[in-house]
Amino acid sequence: MTTHPLRRLLRSLGERVIAESDSQERRLAKTLLIFACGLMGFGAMLWLLIYQLMGIRYSATVPLAYLAVSAGTLCVYFWNRNFEFFRFAQATLFLFVPFIMQWSIGSYVTSSGVALWALLAPVGVMMFQGPRESVPWFVAYAVLTAMSGFFDYFLGYGERMLPLPMETIAVFFVLNFSAVSTIVYLLVVYFVREKERLRLEVEEQRRLLELEQEKSERLLLNVLPAPIAERLKHDTNTIAERCADVTVMFADLVDFTRLSAELPPEQMVELLNSIFSEFDRLADKYRLEKIKTIGDAYMVAGGLLGETVGHAQRMADMALEMREVAAGYRTPAGGPIEIHAGIATGPVVAGVIGTKKFIYDLWGNTVNVASRLSTEATAGGILVNSGTHGQLGAGYRFEGPETLAVKGIRQLVSYRLLGRQPATVETGAR
Repeated sequence: MTTHPLRRLLRSLGERVIAESDSQERRLAKTLLIFACGLMGFGAMLWLLIYQLMGIRYSATVPLAYLAVSAGTLCVYFWNRNFEFFRFAQATLFLFVPFIMQWSIGSYVTSSGVALWALLAPVGVMMFQGPRESVPWFVAYAVLTAMSGFFDYFLGYGERMLPLPMETIAVFFVLNFSAVSTIVYLLVVYFVREKERLRLEVEEQRRLLELEQEKSERLLLNVLPAPIAERLKHDTNTIAERCADVTVMFADLVDFTRLSAELPPEQMVELLNSIFSEFDRLADKYRLEKIKTIGDAYMVAGGLLGETVGHAQRMADMALEMREVAAGYRTPAGGPIEIHAGIATGPVVAGVIGTKKFIYDLWGNTVNVASRLSTEATAGGILVNSGTHGQLGAGYRFEGPETLAVKGIRQLVSYRLLGRQPATVETGAR
């Protein structure tokens, strides 16, 4: 659809008045000034018409000259986009033209207070630029007013009084005061409305920013433990610490390779996401930190954030419940899904690596032992090392010990965790 030439012209002029790079405050200042110019132009045309009808030819040239000069400054602004020059030129016209018009007519009384229009100069500058910038303009207005009053006092009226009845002069007084009051009121109303609109826009942007910050916070907390995330926000240095007593668990799905071959990719990912989401819920329930997932392996740790007791028991309870949760899912053949897990307790080094896709990870022999135990565990089995076994104590049932020969570790003593002792079964996390 072809755009009308007039619409294209108006759009082009609008783009030259307000640039896309302008801030909200600068847009408001430009809009207010154009609005004020329109109101002043309308007032000048009204006075030009009145003076022409009344035969006051000489004074009618003042509003005519104002319209010509004002239009000229507007054309210059369209050409070079120098808003500062345009703003200064218009404020100067607002200030001096009313006094020139008064002097061309006579005195305050004979001109019906037309100099009051000059008050729009400091008022406009205050809106366009600010209170401090408007002070010199108000001082100039006050000086010009005092000078006019001084000369009026000594000159009097005499022959300079126009042959107009006082009733007509009173009507002009009403017109001047009404017009100036209306323009000031409209400018203030427009200014307040635009300020309110900008305030609402800023509040909306702040609200959206807060939502994005909340999303970022949640995303960060999904990747890192809360204390580590808080440190990372305020500390750009490497985050690494040695933890003397931590319990680490690796849990893998049994026959995951065969399972992934039997299921379409979408169903495989959906199944894995569902199971691991349940594992995440259990990690929250038992106040443990999920570290990461690697394929079908799920890694979780306890005792990282200053906890000194209880993390081995919570880890064992989580492993037992994970086994039950996994059994609630079915393979394509209809059998239950099983896990095999390895738990080890001992010292680790914890820290954040990477600058973009960073990750909170653990290193050390305890991590290697937990991984080896998970590999050695049979379907449904949960193997623990001596450190975990010692912390769990008599509250749990075990098989073993059994010494395993695994790569990288000469003698690995393990225990098979069967469950809790009946007398100590508790519900939920402690």
